[in-house]
Amino acid sequence: MRVVITGGSGQVGQILARHFHAQGKSPVVVSRRAEPAPWQTVKWDGLHEGDWVQALEGADAVINLAGRSVNCRYNAANRREILESRLVTTRLVGDAIAHASRPPALWMNASTATIYTHLTDRAMDDVDGVIGGDEPGIPSTWRFSYDVATRWEEAFREAGTPRTRKIALRSAIVMSPDRGGAFDTLLNLVRLGLGGSTGSGNQFVSWIHDADFARAVEFLIGRGDLEGAINIAAPNPLTNRDFMAAMRRAYGAPIGLPATDWMLEMGAFFLRTESELVLKSRRVVPRRLLDAGFTFQLPDWSAAAADLVKRRRTRAS
Repeated sequence: MRVVITGGSGQVGQILARHFHAQGKSPVVVSRRAEPAPWQTVKWDGLHEGDWVQALEGADAVINLAGRSVNCRYNAANRREILESRLVTTRLVGDAIAHASRPPALWMNASTATIYTHLTDRAMDDVDGVIGGDEPGIPSTWRFSYDVATRWEEAFREAGTPRTRKIALRSAIVMSPDRGGAFDTLLNLVRLGLGGSTGSGNQFVSWIHDADFARAVEFLIGRGDLEGAINIAAPNPLTNRDFMAAMRRAYGAPIGLPATDWMLEMGAFFLRTESELVLKSRRVVPRRLLDAGFTFQLPDWSAAAADLVKRRRTRAS
């Protein structure tokens, strides 16, 4: 199996590359930084076709993860870069696939579980979940996130690649022990005694363990009957309050100070990020994955958090 990962130098791309490489498959990472790795790396600029398009010929799957990080302030310049980085690279990969003499069998394009509306009283699945953006009175940062998600998927759907199956990966937060990721950030708060609930604590957190994320992607590659938007999330989202309590138990932290809304807004300002990343409720479930027979190794957050803390400590020792 040959899997090409465009925009694959980030944390999620490296999780997938390590997974496929460990299984003796042939991952190819296409990135702006062609750094040494145990797998093949190919350089691109994310704007133009080049030598990297040859890697797509005859591939079993292309997984496009390219896009600027949303962990920043949503000023005009950053909003433009977040949106355009996703639309431009999606169209670029689509054009390369369309012009390939032997197009890949499958094209997976990153999307986000943030596409669903902010609700706490029902879960959002990938069959009849409600797309957000029309709720009255939502903050402009939330409306921007919905706009990015919907336009990103629209660009993916509109790509003319009739010989290639397509799946939009509506992924929850991928939790791994790697430095610099979401779990790393949260664990640092727990270590400092700041790992309490954020805001009301009633907003839901959707997540997926890194091993299950890689396994789910591999599962979808092998299922030629599945296409369209698919939620990539553990089946048991939980409230922020319970999520952080499980992290404290996994780490062995006796206390965790909570953060109120105003504290989050102030902290987000000084950290150059947005409070929307932790205040918006994401109660997402993977209905299509479960209906297709996928089995999660770590479906519950308590066990997943314990595994991640253990792996983090092993790496640090």
